[in-house]
Amino acid sequence: MADITVRGRIALRAAAAASWASQKAGRGKGSMIGGLIALKIDPTIMEQLGRGRRTVLVTGTNGKSTTTRMTTAALGTLGKVATQADGANMDAGIVAALSVHQGVDLAAIEVDELHLPHVTDALNPAAVVLLNLSRDQLDRVGEINMIERKLRAGLARHPGTVVIANCDDVLIASIAYDHPKVVWVAAGSGWAVDATSCPRSGEPIAWEGAHWRSTGTDFERPQPDWWLDGDELLGPDGVRLPLTLALPGRANRGNAAQAVAAAVALGAEPAKAAEATGTVREIAGRYRTVQVGAHDARLLLAKNPAGWQEALSMIEPTSAGLVIAVNGQVPDGEDLSWLWDVRFEHFEGVQVVASGERATDLAVRLTYAGVEHTTVPDPVRAIASCPDGHVEVLANYTAFRDLNRDLEARK
Repeated sequence: MADITVRGRIALRAAAAASWASQKAGRGKGSMIGGLIALKIDPTIMEQLGRGRRTVLVTGTNGKSTTTRMTTAALGTLGKVATQADGANMDAGIVAALSVHQGVDLAAIEVDELHLPHVTDALNPAAVVLLNLSRDQLDRVGEINMIERKLRAGLARHPGTVVIANCDDVLIASIAYDHPKVVWVAAGSGWAVDATSCPRSGEPIAWEGAHWRSTGTDFERPQPDWWLDGDELLGPDGVRLPLTLALPGRANRGNAAQAVAAAVALGAEPAKAAEATGTVREIAGRYRTVQVGAHDARLLLAKNPAGWQEALSMIEPTSAGLVIAVNGQVPDGEDLSWLWDVRFEHFEGVQVVASGERATDLAVRLTYAGVEHTTVPDPVRAIASCPDGHVEVLANYTAFRDLNRDLEARK
């Protein structure tokens, strides 16, 4: 604790005691309460814990946890890496992660997009990974162009930070466009609904294949430094790397590309970094397959229209059933009007079950989409109602959390 003030040391000791008490009381790992107490006692504790580290911050609407895990693996080729084990991406969770990894010189930290500006100020990161930006929890996050402007202004205060930015996402490109140190990655963008107009001029965005440009100002898709070509990742100086991932989907290939680019920016050897991303197999229960009676159920998580569209593209068309579970609690965002932006219209031959606390809202949307379905509010019973065999389960945040809790209780 050489760089920690006396007050900071008191804060960390109090946090450790609170975490221990929380664990003993059976209230979880206690990392969040510990982080909250540390910040209450010393509001500068995050800055103190960040000193002397080379830190990569990862943010975006979708893929933060996955990319952070991949970045951790890629940076792990250089040495030990501090990171969140539980994906807690706000101030208390970040403080908790850094406090239990004191003395570790490298860090890969997931950050909620609303928190990125002040976390960047506190940690002065070596690199920031910008994944994508789209509507998410409008009742909490607010209007998306406002977020773009805040992130752009926040990064402008850190010209020495390397920004790893997805050039296929219009809003992300706008955030990084004027930054002096940018590594552009063609990570893909399957969701362009929130970027039909230029965030800088308000005029329409014109798409010409993969290329896009603003019709109102000098702003267009930058040339990528890293890009995907089938099963390979191509990079600067003719680098061509095999990219073999354990996680499914096009979006995860883009996540891996940005993780590799970030690790290389900090000095990792490209081939070793790319290979390391393939060791990531599960993210806090996501993508895992569990046995539920006569069913093997693969669990997928989605939290907003862009994420749902990507997750739906991963559904195996030969599955015996598809359970879609939706809640509308505060962590999910209580406004579920986004259901009408998701394309549910392509499930022929798969038995679909609407589930979750808001199963009725979902059932109405599926009816209008012409999707034959049944309604079983309890997700475990919904899985049981499917024909024997492989079942895909797609759930939003609290529905996913509660289902995992219920499945653990059945063991």
